[in-house]
Amino acid sequence: MSDKYADKSAAPAEAPTFRSGFVALVGRPNAGKSTLLNACMGEKVAITSPVAQTTRRRMRAVINTPSSQLVIIDTPGLHKPKDALGSELNRAALAELADADAVAFLVDATKPVGRGDEWVARHVERADADYKLLVLTKADIAGPEQVAAQLEAARALGSFDDELVVSATEGFNVDAFVGLVSEHLPEGPKWFPDDMDVDATPEDLVAEFVREKLFLHLRQELPHSVGVLCESLDVADDGHASIEATILVERDGQKGIVLGRGGQMIKRVGTEARRDIERLLGRRVYLDLTVRVAPQWRRDEREIRRLGYGLDEG
Repeated sequence: MSDKYADKSAAPAEAPTFRSGFVALVGRPNAGKSTLLNACMGEKVAITSPVAQTTRRRMRAVINTPSSQLVIIDTPGLHKPKDALGSELNRAALAELADADAVAFLVDATKPVGRGDEWVARHVERADADYKLLVLTKADIAGPEQVAAQLEAARALGSFDDELVVSATEGFNVDAFVGLVSEHLPEGPKWFPDDMDVDATPEDLVAEFVREKLFLHLRQELPHSVGVLCESLDVADDGHASIEATILVERDGQKGIVLGRGGQMIKRVGTEARRDIERLLGRRVYLDLTVRVAPQWRRDEREIRRLGYGLDEG
């Protein structure tokens, strides 16, 4: 019998391959990691600011496609540490790099490639990830010649499987980033349920949104001396949420700066943070902010862990 008339019903169609894995975003502080993560998610889940080392909490965000599940990990920027907090942030970032299935090494298109990038590249080179992608960020504020020169300089930092130029703020090549990484993840199951978008708790996100506003308004004065802890989050019978959060500073003078003249600064921070928190929770929010002086908290590993910064020990 001719193959033309052969019964092919007994040969089931091969199921499409499903890929899943963990993708670490690494780079120098302020390279655009959190902005890219937010762009991939299509909403704000990680805080951003012009201040270097804004990211302190590792953020895992889940992106589902019909054929893949990406768990994108936003890590603290790798840098030369000046205190226990800096050392802990580096340790957390390097731990995520070591365990990732894929690594995206982000390089800022607007800043000269330097020793900091070289140091990060060496760690990327040592990582066991099967796929390493060079990502040049902030293409929207760099001219074509600058992008070309930066890309050439970044290529010299190491050996990469692919390269991509993106603008997370403009959405340029964000979908291409998700697609490219998805193609190179290992075959595997879904690690998280479909309705999960981030692995941070509401309390974690509340603290982060408050800290973001402090960074945005106090970036010339004391952002790195500020920590935030959400003490409680309770939902009342009428549906509104009552939240208490503590802002830590290291000196009495810094407390005065956070409070502002007549309490205007902390009122402004609270008002702006509340808008983000209400969007996050989908309900009205009462936000109570307290400022506490904790001398040299950035040198206290126990305080750093209590705030949720750095490496999880669980």
